Amino acid sequence: MRIAVFGAGAWGTALAIAFSRGHDVILWSRESSEIAALRQDGENRRYLPGIPLPATLSFSDDLQQAAQADLHLVVTPLAGLRSTARALRAAAPATPLLWACKGLEAGTAKLPHQIIEEELGAEAPCGVLTGPSFAAEVAQGLPAAVTIAARDIAFARHWVQALHNNRLRLYANDDLIGAEVGGAVKNVMAIAAGVADGMGFGLNARAALITRGLAEITRLGMALGGRRDTFMGLAGLGDLVLTCTGDLSRNRRVGLLLAEGKTLPDILQTLGHVAEGVSTTREVAALSAHLGVDMPITQAVDGVLAGKLSARDAVEQLLARDPKQE
Repeated sequence: MRIAVFGAGAWGTALAIAFSRGHDVILWSRESSEIAALRQDGENRRYLPGIPLPATLSFSDDLQQAAQADLHLVVTPLAGLRSTARALRAAAPATPLLWACKGLEAGTAKLPHQIIEEELGAEAPCGVLTGPSFAAEVAQGLPAAVTIAARDIAFARHWVQALHNNRLRLYANDDLIGAEVGGAVKNVMAIAAGVADGMGFGLNARAALITRGLAEITRLGMALGGRRDTFMGLAGLGDLVLTCTGDLSRNRRVGLLLAEGKTLPDILQTLGHVAEGVSTTREVAALSAHLGVDMPITQAVDGVLAGKLSARDAVEQLLARDPKQE
């Protein structure tokens, strides 16, 4: 099977490596200089240094050429999902599509599947690939488990069977909204966890934050039409725990640096990677307020990122809230 992976960042490269173990994979980037560097270096030195690219993996900066595949896998930052989907509609509109982008679109608060529906139509064969998975570990062939979620469970099951290998275990789910909400909002909670860890609040506080963060994710997800059980699985709890505790988490790193008193522009420049939680926080905070969903951790993170609260003030604000029944 021929798979076209669109987006040569850390996660796109990692998935291209993982799926090239059993399939013909082409990795696309719009930057010709990036493609040239991948070919020349035999590794993605910017995003996954030291991890060799398989000799069987091919590369292209020509979207029309890359799109001639059995499956499109879009792994751009969320900000690039709409334009990539639009280009793929022109190049190969009937090809099944998975996206591995997480977040809510800036300015619209739309989930990825809503963007895809607007660009490809409501009947497009598509779904999301999401779950607890750091790119570097997947690229190294370390075991991981993720979810493919689609409204059409037959579609999800088909691609689970087609893509499954002994290093990357896949599970099918038909709760598309729940899977996307879990993948988006866990990044907000990871920023909060980084702040708590950076301020030295300890493991008890981290456990409390993860637990209450999961409650916020579940409330928002169910208000949007997701199912409670999804948030107890890989796309919910699994992704949340990994992102809030793992040292490879970019969003947790944002929180750690905020706790040190660094400014957000300096933090983002230091990272050199996209931290989706930064833009997602603003959209989740606005959406939850609009829906009347109680999300105090999200609101506190939003206040810090917007420069309205210091990290310490945000924590004190959360601790001073009236106790409630769990």
